[in-house]
Amino acid sequence: MPQIDEYWKNYIDNQWVDGGSDRLSVENPACGEHLAWQAMADRQDVAKAVSAAKACYESGVLSAMRPVERGRLIKQMGEWLLGHVDEIANILCLEQGKPLWEAKNEATNCARYYEYYGNQAETLEGKSIPLGQNYLDFTIYEPYGISAQIIPWNFPLEISARSISAGIATANACVVKTPELAPLSSQYFARAAEAVGLPAGTLNLICGHGHEAGAAMSEHPDVRQVVFTGSLATGIKIAQSAAQNIVPCVLELGGKSAAIVSSDADLDNFIKSLRAGIFTNSGQVCSAMSRAIVHEDIHDEVVERAAALAQALSVGPGIERTEPGLNMGAMISEAQRDRAENLCRRADSDGARIVTGGRRLNHQGSFMQPTILDNVDPSGEMGQTEVFGPVISFIKYQNEDQAVKIANATQYGLVGGIFTRDLDRAMNTARKIRAGQVFVNEWFAGGVETPFGGYGKSGYGREKGREALFNYVQTKNIAIRL
Repeated sequence: MPQIDEYWKNYIDNQWVDGGSDRLSVENPACGEHLAWQAMADRQDVAKAVSAAKACYESGVLSAMRPVERGRLIKQMGEWLLGHVDEIANILCLEQGKPLWEAKNEATNCARYYEYYGNQAETLEGKSIPLGQNYLDFTIYEPYGISAQIIPWNFPLEISARSISAGIATANACVVKTPELAPLSSQYFARAAEAVGLPAGTLNLICGHGHEAGAAMSEHPDVRQVVFTGSLATGIKIAQSAAQNIVPCVLELGGKSAAIVSSDADLDNFIKSLRAGIFTNSGQVCSAMSRAIVHEDIHDEVVERAAALAQALSVGPGIERTEPGLNMGAMISEAQRDRAENLCRRADSDGARIVTGGRRLNHQGSFMQPTILDNVDPSGEMGQTEVFGPVISFIKYQNEDQAVKIANATQYGLVGGIFTRDLDRAMNTARKIRAGQVFVNEWFAGGVETPFGGYGKSGYGREKGREALFNYVQTKNIAIRL
């Protein structure tokens, strides 16, 4: 196993500092053993980080740069990260549990955000509004100033990267709270900032408990924008806190996303998408393929093929899984694994059929069997609850209206999917699905360039793509009478 530093600090105002809330043991979920110590920030540390960000913003150092100059710094951060992908991926794999090849993909993808938003920095332009010959009227975009970003543990690198790079591209200073369960790999963003000479206070990284550091960030009077990815319950608390200061949020919350599989679907292609959609990162993905709504004519064959795929997956320590293939790592913690297992047990009691899996593995560590459930009640607990584990529920349908009704019958609306060879059916169904992003014939189609966010209780605001930049700026109109 790679050797890593024993103690990891916070990063405030270009300085590595201890935390006022002692330190936390970060554990390796593949074996449950201690991995490293992380300094934990308290409310005073949050105040220091926000103060550093405020001083940076008010100095005008970011806004004074030509956007292309900010963009170059951001792209240089991405290049630095690409040069350290193997080192970063090892840390991520050990602290988070995902296979090493998935960790390398995430480390590479996070650098792509810096490339993309570095290129976008100089493209955000206002417009001229005609008011007649005696007037000149135009709009400009100005940063909010201080962006507070609270990051989850499932994709700590990619989710941090997409908000940090967009925030700095629009001349905001950022205060980022890394996740308690997987805080270490995100520190490489601070190292990249140091390497390229980012102005002091532009990026501040702290780790702290959500009820302490996270709460302090969301309610701080100097924070002007909050970005959060995580659970619905926590998102509600953050939105309530931010509302006290009339601060806008970007909330990317839960999902119970469904793939509608038509009778004419390419089943080889669907099974390939199912493998990525529910078994990537052990199913700990907010946009996972949680439900498969399958036409009755092909339902039995699809369930059989899905079960064969699940049974073929090799599950074990991520650090040993270096190549893409039929493998899966640990879940983030025993508590998360136990929650998924208990949901499966209750689904079994409620009448669902466990085709394969449904239980923890007898390994040392937080491992769960890849699980296929059939005959799931769409309105029951399993049909409505986000498992956040390697568990997919199969539901049979007879006609398209019924399939869409089932797909839309949850409180969430993050993503959806359609598998069909019929373009008309795909387009008509895509319009009916209540979700912020719809995949057709490939789960996770799209990329850094495509807007991502939810309907309903999956949140509001958009990450990724050019559209995300508008979360980080305010529009100012200037009207001049000549």
